Amino acid sequence: MQVLETTLKVTKDHLDAIHHVNNVQYVQWVQDVAEKHWNSKATSEILNNYFWVLLSHHIQYKGQAVLDDVLTLKTFVTKSEGVTSTRMVEIHNNASGKLLTTSETNWCLMSRATLKPARITQEIIDLFN
Repeated sequence: MQVLETTLKVTKDHLDAIHHVNNVQYVQWVQDVAEKHWNSKATSEILNNYFWVLLSHHIQYKGQAVLDDVLTLKTFVTKSEGVTSTRMVEIHNNASGKLLTTSETNWCLMSRATLKPARITQEIIDLFN
């Protein structure tokens, strides 16, 4: 399983009215790290032929982050079959090691040529295994 790991620092722009990271921000980070993982693994040819659309999103908030926290985002694909793929994202606080958020998202691979779902090729599956 290919894991992408990246870090970020919480800024004022990430905070809500009570000075914690806004829930919507976590969702944005989940999308951003998924896109980063896809773009880091896929070839130019694959990127030119396919894109993903989000089908469902389940997120669990287990802790909170505040200004200046450094967070590690980890993402990996757990299953790909047919036209769909399941991706996990974990967000950890670097200082404490505490797991703050988990997310499971289901994605559908789309053909750029037809704008319809496309069967996930073995080449794409191999990118993330």
